[in-house]
Amino acid sequence: MSQVSSVPERVLRLIEASGLTRRDFGQRIGLDESKMSKSLSGARRFSSVDLARVAELCHVTVDWLITGEEPPLAIAARTTGGKAGAALDAAKRYTALRNDIAFLGYHQPWQPNTYDPSKGGYAEQGRGLARDAFARVTQAGRSIERENLISLVEDVFGVDVAVVELGTGFDGLAVSSDEVKLVVLAASHVPARQRFTLAHELGHLLAGDDQDIHLDRDVFDKAQAKDPSEMRANAFASAFLMPENLLRTAVPSRGLTDQAFAALACGLMVTPSALAYRLLHLRLIDAGTCDRYKVITSAKAAAMAGRGEEFARQVTEAGTPRPPGLLVRDTYAAYESGAATLRPYANLLGVDVDELRHALEPEHETPDAQ
Repeated sequence: MSQVSSVPERVLRLIEASGLTRRDFGQRIGLDESKMSKSLSGARRFSSVDLARVAELCHVTVDWLITGEEPPLAIAARTTGGKAGAALDAAKRYTALRNDIAFLGYHQPWQPNTYDPSKGGYAEQGRGLARDAFARVTQAGRSIERENLISLVEDVFGVDVAVVELGTGFDGLAVSSDEVKLVVLAASHVPARQRFTLAHELGHLLAGDDQDIHLDRDVFDKAQAKDPSEMRANAFASAFLMPENLLRTAVPSRGLTDQAFAALACGLMVTPSALAYRLLHLRLIDAGTCDRYKVITSAKAAAMAGRGEEFARQVTEAGTPRPPGLLVRDTYAAYESGAATLRPYANLLGVDVDELRHALEPEHETPDAQ
C-alpha cells in the first residue's frame, strides 16, 4: 500500500478503497458524520479506539495508520513462499493484533533475561542463559518436568506462543520488537521436537538475536548449527530442558537402567537421542551407552516406561493448533473494557463473531410462569 503523509489521509485512502461513503464508513467504526468530518479534516484527532476499529475494518495495522510504514515482518510475509511463508503470514497477523492491542494499553508482559549473554563462548552463553531462565521458573513455583512448556513460557517469560498447522519441513520462528515477543511453532506429531523448538526460540529471544524475525526451518540442521546464534540457542534449549543439577541427581553412580533412562526421557519430554547426548556431554554415561540410547524412539521410550497413553495425549496436543494465549487474554480484556470490538477476539479463536456474541451476550429470557 502506498505511503501518504498523515493519519487522516491514510484513513481517507482506506475509505475510498472500501467503496463506502464517509458516513457509512463512520457508522462502521462508531463515528457520527460530524466527528468523521472533523477527524478527516484534522480538526479532531482519531482516538486510539477509532484507529483500532479502522484497522480492524480495513485489515491494516494501527502502526501503519500512524506511521505509514510497513514493518519488516509484513514485507517478509509478502515475499516468502512455502511453509516459511505460511508461518510468516500467521506471525504477521498475530504481530499486528499485538501491536494494536498494545496501542490500546494492553502491553505484553515480556520478562527479559537478567544474565549477560556476552560472557564466554557461544555454547557457554546459552548454558548461562538457561541457568538464569531455569532459576526464574523455579522462583515462579513452576516445573520444567512434565509441565506444558507453552503455558510455562507464556506465564513465566511473557512470550506469546502459537501453534500453526504447517506440515513437515518447518519447525518455528521467533518475532522480537519493542511490543512483540512471539514464537510460532509448527503443529507436530513429535512432541519432544516441538518442545525443543520452543526452548530454542526462547533462547533466541532471551539472547536478543535477530530483532524482528528469526526463522528456523530445522532446529537440528547441522549446517545451521554452526552459526553462533544457533549454537547458543541449541545450548540454551538443551540446558534449559535438561538441567545439569537435575540430571546429576537423577543418574545414580552405578548408572541408569534402560527403563530408568526411558522414564527420564519421558519425564523431561525430550527425545532419547537429545538426552543421551546431554548425559554424554556431562560425562554421566560413556560413548557406548550413548550410542545404544540415542537410537531409541520417543514412542519406544514411552512403551518402556509404561507411559504409552500419556505419550499419545502429548502427540495429540502437539498436533493441535492454538492461538497465542496471552494475546487471546488481552484481546478479550480489550473487548470487555469497550476499547475494542468482539471481532479480533473471534478471529483469534477462529469462530463466527455473531455466534460468539450470542454466546457472550445472550438475550435475557423471560422465565416460565410458575
